[in-house]
Amino acid sequence: MLARPAFPIPKARLAGKPLGQRGYAASAIAQRALAFGLQPALRAQSDDEGGHRVLRMLMFGKPGAGKGTLAGRLTKKYDILSISSGDLLRQHIAERTEVGRQAEAIVAQGGLLPDEVMLKVVTSKLEALKGKHWILDGFPRTLGQGELLDAHLKKQDMPLSLVVNLDVPDEVILSRISDRWVHLPSGRVYNMSYNRPKIDGLDDETGEPLNKRPDDNPETFARRLQQFYASTSPLLDYYSAQAEAGNMATLHGTTSDEIWPQLEAVVAGSFSGLRERTPRVGRLYDMVSAVASFEEDRKRKARMTLSAQVN
Repeated sequence: MLARPAFPIPKARLAGKPLGQRGYAASAIAQRALAFGLQPALRAQSDDEGGHRVLRMLMFGKPGAGKGTLAGRLTKKYDILSISSGDLLRQHIAERTEVGRQAEAIVAQGGLLPDEVMLKVVTSKLEALKGKHWILDGFPRTLGQGELLDAHLKKQDMPLSLVVNLDVPDEVILSRISDRWVHLPSGRVYNMSYNRPKIDGLDDETGEPLNKRPDDNPETFARRLQQFYASTSPLLDYYSAQAEAGNMATLHGTTSDEIWPQLEAVVAGSFSGLRERTPRVGRLYDMVSAVASFEEDRKRKARMTLSAQVN
């Protein structure tokens, strides 16, 4: 298990011991190692139609470690889809699907969604993306969810091919969230220490006001960090135990800019089928993905209609 921090958060803390068999710092040597070190073990993973390895990725990190920023860079530069479990759940509820109605009833009663329900929400989307590169956000969050997802994906012959853990010191994250400002409509994040907006207080693209997140404070951060160690540490230990398969990497750093070269080296160096999102490739990939999503939605609505007729 990962060691849990004492509270209050210490003023100085060394980067934690890497999970699994690989941990990397931001150096040229590490980046070269990353570019080639994962390839042999990943050859056993499922391929796309062109015979290339498919990126099916999870990214873990403490609250405020930069998961959203780094995932955004990957999906902006490469033909990778970002799949949000929260967005999928809201879509199912809005469309009144079978699993959506089930989830809505549980939430309305103040209950927690069973792992099996969230698994259905997520896998209904992932199964329509076989052969596509994706990052899954927001699921799994617990060991039980991780085991369920792992078993389901392997059964569908589309196992996870990369798990990344972002190791950022606690005190660095606390300082980061204290300086963080967000454009709420788009989710764009700014930091007054290293990623300032062009005009203080305003979003670069829209000129609209920036806001502080209600939970960007030391007290909330301490609670969220405790929750992370309690729920996510066993999950990371689970994936670490499978690290001999070569599909896990722990990346160390203090900023997203420092971690980004390591992450890109892992992804681009190990998944040769990835294409950069030039305007033409990006539009083509988005169009193909939109067609797949449309077909998935059509089938789901057909099942809903049939179910209503039967009932």
